Amino acid sequence: MRIVFMGTPDFAVPTLEALVHAAHEVVCVYTQPPRKAGRGKKLQPSPVQQAAERLGIDVRHPVSLKPQEEKDAFAALDADVGVVAAYGLILPQAVLDAPEHGCLNVHASILPRWRGAAPIQRAILAGDTGTGVTIMQMEAGLDTGPMLATVRTPIADKTAGELTDELARKGAQLMVGTLRDLAIHIPVEQDDAEATHAPKIDKAEARIDWKQDAVQVERQVRAFTPWPGAFFEYEGERVKVLAAEATGGSGEPGTVLDDQLTVACGSGALRLTRVQRAGKPAMDMADFQRGRGIEHGARLT
Repeated sequence: MRIVFMGTPDFAVPTLEALVHAAHEVVCVYTQPPRKAGRGKKLQPSPVQQAAERLGIDVRHPVSLKPQEEKDAFAALDADVGVVAAYGLILPQAVLDAPEHGCLNVHASILPRWRGAAPIQRAILAGDTGTGVTIMQMEAGLDTGPMLATVRTPIADKTAGELTDELARKGAQLMVGTLRDLAIHIPVEQDDAEATHAPKIDKAEARIDWKQDAVQVERQVRAFTPWPGAFFEYEGERVKVLAAEATGGSGEPGTVLDDQLTVACGSGALRLTRVQRAGKPAMDMADFQRGRGIEHGARLT
């Protein structure tokens, strides 16, 4: 097939690579414009742009697809289908309609649950036991289009980073399989009554509230690893929690209950197993405590 690919973060890269390896003709890649990043605040191309350039594919990064000249430029590519994976821009109806088979989206949830920007993190925070990937025929609404295919996976104790990598691989395989047999995939309408929304993650959500149940705080740690990183403050310093486990224990929320970094929560306690001070490397609990650790009885905020 003649494909226009649209995506931006690491999640989208496996799908782009899979399409090329499946001998589809990816005629152009659309991605978000380069952003300033790093200490020097230099412009950095998106992971998808970097992958496309390695593959020798033409890249475009308009700031919007609403101008008529952008719609015309997209239509002129004469694609059989548009494939979208976490692109980050709204597609006007003219763009959705331009390819012969429209635009198909790789979405990281089993729709209609978790429509929106952060389905993986929201699924972990909610305590969902499973999630997956949906291939959806795109329409004007937010992740409301009919579904063509799904694949499921358990969440278990995975972090958002681990789950993102897994779903990226599964989504790539599912998209290739869907395109191979596109004619036999019957669109299934979503039940809007079962829809839930997955809003973009706000960094403020990553601050740990020790008054919460320990199980919920542990979900918060996994949902915000690797970004933005669940954190607390101690003696004016921010410390990220990269891994933790809910356990028994009681005390005033935020109190360190022992020398093993077990912290009292609103219900139960959380043992911090991997942490990171600001500007320092990540450390296992034992190494952290051997250095400038946190004493039994200290209060974390």
